[in-house]
Amino acid sequence: MFSLKRSPMLSAATLLVTCIFSAQALAHAHLKNQYPAANANVDASPQALTLTFTEDIEPAFSGVAITGAGQQAVSTAKAERAPKQHNQLIVPLNQPLKSGSYQVNWHVLSVDGHKTQGTYTFSVK
Repeated sequence: MFSLKRSPMLSAATLLVTCIFSAQALAHAHLKNQYPAANANVDASPQALTLTFTEDIEPAFSGVAITGAGQQAVSTAKAERAPKQHNQLIVPLNQPLKSGSYQVNWHVLSVDGHKTQGTYTFSVK
């Protein structure tokens, strides 16, 4: 007759698989914070956007696109990794932002090879 008891070997294998997949999920570079903050309504245009991630990133394979009202692209300089903080991406703006809402679309490649992407919005008064 079949027993419903778990074998110690099956339990160990299940635990091992869970740990492996949990570690891989945590290895991705997720957006930790940003300036301007998500959903913020700032008084004046920032000179640059600053995005900080949970892992170090590869700047050559990372980028940010900003769109304003009517999906109009905002002109930016090339996004660069902060010199001493390798989990931070800085995006200088070529011109001050006008009043209105903006959407930030980002994508990064973490140094361990995992790709992540996301979107957030902020407004300028």
